[in-house]
Amino acid sequence: MGHMVQVKGGEIWADDTGTDGVAGAAVAGPPLVLLHAGVGDSRMWDPVLPALAARHRVIRYDARGFGSSPAPTVSYTQAEDLRSVLDHYELDRVVLVGSSMGGRTVIDLALNDPGRVAALGLLVPGVNGYDGLDSPEVMEEIGRLATAGDMDGLVALALRLWGGAGPDPDTEAEALLRAAIPAWFTTYGHETPGAPAFDRLGELDLPSTLLLGEQDQPEVIRCNEAMAARIPGCELVRRPDCDHFPTLRAPEAVVESVTGLAERAAAG
Repeated sequence: MGHMVQVKGGEIWADDTGTDGVAGAAVAGPPLVLLHAGVGDSRMWDPVLPALAARHRVIRYDARGFGSSPAPTVSYTQAEDLRSVLDHYELDRVVLVGSSMGGRTVIDLALNDPGRVAALGLLVPGVNGYDGLDSPEVMEEIGRLATAGDMDGLVALALRLWGGAGPDPDTEAEALLRAAIPAWFTTYGHETPGAPAFDRLGELDLPSTLLLGEQDQPEVIRCNEAMAARIPGCELVRRPDCDHFPTLRAPEAVVESVTGLAERAAAG
């Protein structure tokens, strides 16, 4: 299922349960738009999609270079691509749910186009403008492994950093990583980072939930705690059984957080 959506200088793959016949009969409230993490693609939502689509119209898509979306050939921003997806589906107001990289994107859109965002769901999110999220040692090691063409080493490093709550072997997370890691490099030099947003989080005047994985990378945990403290009225959900793959580790908790957020948005 799914189809290609035109974006600036390219296209991305998107799936809409409202048009692809998946959504249940009792669909209510603003649509949900799901943005995946940089450690996976839109398939990371598979464990939670049936439960969400039974109650809501759900749109998910692959960012450029990830999953079924071609690698970029021109400069772009993630927020511009998200806006193109909303325009394609003629969505005026939605609940945005972003994981990690996707969290960074939904924050950018909510700050700069708040009228289109009914609520904000953040799963182990990133954010532009937070010092200390990227470890220089980690970035150096990623560069060394990439130069050597060591995919196994990159996957092992990612699992050590972001997969602490997983089983051994961690086959689902490993599959997502093997598919996603090439996009880390094919998007380099094309993706334009968004403007700093961390110091603007206090401007977010909307229902919001942030799910934090207590077995995630320490830098991510500190960032997420600081973000939740700055977003007015943000519901912080701490999960001791989660790392950077919450939809794999605790899908029921993700569904509960997102559906609860959607109910708050509909009530408002």
